[in-house]
Formats: sequence, C-alpha cells, structure tokens
Amino acid sequence: MSVHHHIVIVGGGTAGITVAARLLNENEKLDVAIIEPSEKHYYQPLWTLVGGGMCKPEESERCEADLIPYGAEWIKDFVATFDPENNSLTTRSGQTITYDHLVVAPGIQINWDAIEGLKDAVGKEGVCSNYSFATVGSTWENIRNFRGGTAIFTQPAGAVKCGGAPQKICHLAEDYFRREGIRDKCEVVFASASPRIFAVDKYAKTLERVIQRKGTITKFRHNLKAIRPDSKQAVFEQLDTGEEVILKYDMLHVTPPMGAPDFVAQSPLANDDGWVDVDKHTLQHCRFYNVWSLGDASSLPTSKTAAAIRKQAPVLVENLLAEKNGQSLKASYDGYTSCPVVTGYDSLVLAEFNYDKEPAETFPFDQSKERFSMLMLKKYGLPNLYWHGMLKGRT
Repeated sequence: MSVHHHIVIVGGGTAGITVAARLLNENEKLDVAIIEPSEKHYYQPLWTLVGGGMCKPEESERCEADLIPYGAEWIKDFVATFDPENNSLTTRSGQTITYDHLVVAPGIQINWDAIEGLKDAVGKEGVCSNYSFATVGSTWENIRNFRGGTAIFTQPAGAVKCGGAPQKICHLAEDYFRREGIRDKCEVVFASASPRIFAVDKYAKTLERVIQRKGTITKFRHNLKAIRPDSKQAVFEQLDTGEEVILKYDMLHVTPPMGAPDFVAQSPLANDDGWVDVDKHTLQHCRFYNVWSLGDASSLPTSKTAAAIRKQAPVLVENLLAEKNGQSLKASYDGYTSCPVVTGYDSLVLAEFNYDKEPAETFPFDQSKERFSMLMLKKYGLPNLYWHGMLKGRT
C-alpha cells in the first residue's frame, strides 16, 4: 500500500509536534502527516526534577493523541527505511509513504547496551538513571534512601540530551545529602568523559565554584564502560591514557551513551556520525533539497535541548515553505541553545549560548549567577511554555 502527503514529519516528539503546529498555523490547508508510534509524549527536561524528588513522574506525561495538531494526520507506525532518491520511505508495517517534503525529527536513541551490565542493573540495588520514564523514579528512591557511602554520577562520551543534565542530578543529590545531615558520611563523585565541567567559559567558572563549594570529587575524561552489580564496581576508561579505572559505588546514577536512531544512522540521510546531514544554518539537507531536520537526530553542532528546538523550528518552517514556493532561503539558525543547570533545591544557572559558545542571554541580568527565580522558571514557567506555547506553534 502506498500513500502520498505533501509534508511528512518523522517523529511526534518535541521537534515534530512543534514543526507540524507551526506549519498548520501558517496554512491550515497544508497536507501534513506525522509518523509516530508512541501513545505517550514526555516533557523530558522535567526528569531531572523528578529524579531529585521535586516533581512526580506523571507531571511529565501526556497522551500523544492530545498533542497532534488539528489538521495533521497521525500515522501510528515506525519508519523502517528511507529512499530520498525517490521521495519515499517505508514503515515497519510495510506501507510506502511518498512526500514532497520530509522533516526528520525522531529524537535520540538511548544505547543502554553500550555499557556492559547496565540494562540488567538499572533500577536495582543502587543503580539508577533519569533517562527514561520507567527508570527515573529509581533515582529519587536511591537519593532519599541513601545513608552514606560513595555516590557516583556519570556522563558518557559523545552527544547526550542536554549536555549539562548529568551534573544537575549530582548537584541535587549532594544538596539533599547535606540537608539530611549525612553529607559527612558521603563521597559524591562526578565522573565525566568530558574534559571540563561545562563548555562555555562564563558558566563553567560558576559551576567550578559550585563543585568546589559542595566538595564534589570530579574525575574528568572518565568514560563508564561496564557495571559489576554483584561487587558494586563501576569500570571506567581513562580516555587520555586508555587505563582501566575501577570505582566502588553504593549508588550509581548513569547517563547512558546516546546516538542517532539506527534507522536514521543506516540511511542515505546520515552523515559519517549517523546524524541527519543538514546545513547548520538553514536546516536543509546537504544533498536532498526537500529533506529537513532539527532536534536531537540532526547534525546541528549544538546542545540537544528542547530550547534549541524552539529556535530551530521557526527557521525550518520558514525555509521549507520558501523552498516549496520556489523562493530563496532567508531564515538562519545561529545555534542558540539553553541549559538550565540546577545546582541545588533553591538555585539554578540559566546558560544560554550559540554556536560560537558565546552567551545569548534572555534576561537583563548576569545569568551565570545561581538564582532561585531561575529554578522556579524551570519548574513552573518552562513546562507551561512547552505544553501551551511551543507545542501549539505559538512561541
């Protein structure tokens, strides 16, 4: 069976829904289809706060059916293969879908199997992770029941959802241990494959002071390779020397390795690293003029965040409609992204920056300072902006 749609969007997550809403806001008569197999949609930036006990998991969850924009057709299926030479794709159910324009936005793939022992260990006996709806509750269980020992928080090599997220839960846990009066019984370790705490100097200076104030032990260039739950050992590779480093843990929060979804990475749309190969300013594919991408699956060299998508989506929509109408592409994305780095239960650093790692701040004050107001923005303001503004194509 074969069907045709003028615009096909692969992915009904943050990027796909936002683009669909903006397209239909521009022209409600556009023929737009969204391919998305999931029944549920998650506001994943909230999972840091869920892991820290500040929110309930269900606050991050909505039914996908309630978010599909009016006028868009929902194809509840998985994409199997792309054939951009013939403007078509196939789904797992065997359907062929052809298009005039294709937007590829399926998000990022969590590679639980990339760390030996992780898939079986997560959610049990001190091992936890904020990186799925099924496991995020285990993080709070571990933090609130911790009575002392070594708590390790990891960050893998390569791209992850929000590069600052792995350290946020570390900061929250340390704050909780201190408030519970057990901090002197705890060794808090942040083991990251990155060479430093944050990529942008202005915010890195603040976060280095946070680490020092909290007494957190940092082990940079340490990449988690395996977990031995029976002996409670975390096995790391020291990336500069290749040396194997074994750390004992009582609690281990793992940020798993991530990458482009397999069906994207193995397709003609991918670059050498597996991401959808697009121009970093226009978001148009580098080889196929009628293919576009944004969000986590794209090759855009910026942090993979919902905030980045909020700035990418209007650029993509404007350029797609211009291409459709035979006009030149004038909209340009500058790499803007945002990372609200939670540093405790009453403080947050709102990092905003562009491709050049230069601050691109929203507020008329120094956002590198820890502020309670910015934590309230993350907990209350940004979720409302997401559900009622961004996913409606309004902001």
